[in-house]
Amino acid sequence: MTHTHAPTSVSANTGARAHQFRLMATLGVTCSVFIIEVVAAVLTGSLALLVDAGHMLTDMSVLIASTVTAILMQRKPSNTRTWGWARLEVLTAAAGALVLLIVGVYALVEAGMRLFGGSHAQIEDIKLLLFVGILGLSANIISIFILASQREDNMNMKAAFLEVMNDALGSVAVVTSALVMMSTGWKGFDAVAGALIALLMIPRAIKLLHHAVRVLLEETPEGLDLDAVRTHLESVPHVIAVHDLHASTVSTGMPILMAHVVVDKGLTMVEAAQVLEQLQDCLREHFPVSVPHTTFQLEPEGYTTPSANDLHK
Repeated sequence: MTHTHAPTSVSANTGARAHQFRLMATLGVTCSVFIIEVVAAVLTGSLALLVDAGHMLTDMSVLIASTVTAILMQRKPSNTRTWGWARLEVLTAAAGALVLLIVGVYALVEAGMRLFGGSHAQIEDIKLLLFVGILGLSANIISIFILASQREDNMNMKAAFLEVMNDALGSVAVVTSALVMMSTGWKGFDAVAGALIALLMIPRAIKLLHHAVRVLLEETPEGLDLDAVRTHLESVPHVIAVHDLHASTVSTGMPILMAHVVVDKGLTMVEAAQVLEQLQDCLREHFPVSVPHTTFQLEPEGYTTPSANDLHK
């Protein structure tokens, strides 16, 4: 016997549409600033600004992927994709985190080469560099406000928010570098600022990548103790034992659990339904992680599951 509860598709689609709108608005702001930064980098000869534009190009690709993901996640499940496109948000988050990690490591290496290799950018117009840095920071702040309220909704939105935050740090570095060069003439500060940004970027990327990998490996949802779950399920009346207990996460906010439940012999359909209801209530309400998607197979005491070899005979 199985008993499953699914979230309402209406609320899920409404959330996905809101995510799509916010991501598209952020993408529009980012694209505009990217074009301005590229033109300004050519005019000023600023390597820092050019690198920040390259970073923004990476962010644009992640925002595009996140927007496409938000659109696809509105599609209903089908016979071939029973969970719809929900898992795509995990893949997008993993890809975005990996890109962030690579950019962060590259920035550290590049900063070291600039500091100790003696190679610095020749800035032609520091005032223009400062103006574009302030413009980029202002655009990043707008994007942060657009995404902030829904950044914890799922990993897809979190990845996009982290990209914008890293963009803001890059803009701060450009502004700070311009101010330092205007006041001291020391061009090596660009490398120091870049290294600091990388050190802030890498831990965030690792954390997001770790979260995504946990989901892709179908590990038990954080905060759900399967030993405690088994003990609690076995305390339900008429339940003798629980085995083949598995729990994983499809995507953010979609934990699932399945188990084989050994029950007393001779249970009536009414009693079996009561057992299923209590098992379901247990997973929804008793533990820190509420699990609305559950599948329970009720087995009478003494029942033996056929082995794979027996099935092929």
